[in-house]
Amino acid sequence: MHAADTLGENFELAVQWILNCKGRVVCCGVGKSGHIANKTAATLASTGTPSFFLHAAEAVHGDLGMVTEDDVVISYSHSGETDEIVRLFPSFKATGAKTIVVTGRPGSTAAKLSDLVLDTGVTQEACPNNLAPTTSTTVMIALSDALAIAVMEERGFGKEDFARFHPAGALGKRLLLRVEDVMKPRSDIAAVSEHDPVLVVMKAIANAGVGAACVLDDQDGLVGFVTEGDMRRHLLTAPIRIEAEAKEYMTLSPATIEPDLLAIDALEVFQNFPVKIGEMPVVSDGKVVGLLMLKDLLRSGIV
Repeated sequence: MHAADTLGENFELAVQWILNCKGRVVCCGVGKSGHIANKTAATLASTGTPSFFLHAAEAVHGDLGMVTEDDVVISYSHSGETDEIVRLFPSFKATGAKTIVVTGRPGSTAAKLSDLVLDTGVTQEACPNNLAPTTSTTVMIALSDALAIAVMEERGFGKEDFARFHPAGALGKRLLLRVEDVMKPRSDIAAVSEHDPVLVVMKAIANAGVGAACVLDDQDGLVGFVTEGDMRRHLLTAPIRIEAEAKEYMTLSPATIEPDLLAIDALEVFQNFPVKIGEMPVVSDGKVVGLLMLKDLLRSGIV
């Protein structure tokens, strides 16, 4: 609570500096504070702000060349006296980069050398010896997350933007992956006509490695749907004549799905369907363009 009270206008100014930064945000630290700087750089990058981590000890051995006059440097030092951090400020100023320091000592050397100070307000660590960075690092990371989120909101960075930077993660896939990305294409499905005998239908299903066949007309329009489950259930009541036509066993007006629907929404359709199903024809402009299988949805990484 004290940290929130001590930030004031400096926090708002830091947000504006980051928003208006023409270069990148450089997050700098060493030790525990270095881990927080590294995490902050990753959070900023994933929320629309180009940024990178600069290890303070490596900086004085050449990595300072990464910093330009268009950058904003955020340095982390609870004491504000960390030697590796303090000796970087003359170089930052010579380069022309704006500097922000996150510290618990607003009167420290680093604070005096920095253009802007974000005071954590921490004067006592949770460590019983008041030595191990505990409270200070907790507040530092909370402050950094608040900074990243404030910038993100000001930038208007939405879910679709977030997904672009997380294409391999479950969150990104939920926002980007569509039925057409997961379905079996028209060329790989079991497709038969309503006059094909049952034996042909079953062979088509087996050859395609799916659990159902789409019964189509001459224009690839969906006439019906025959599933292996339908055939098994029919066997419980009467023998299946292999010479019988597909139309005798197909489901008329089966449930279908569109190719541009989000995969995560398609999964919800499967889950909320009145009966358990494993496949669904994918239809676009009145034509079957593929087959969506529940197992492929579950394998896609959206859950």
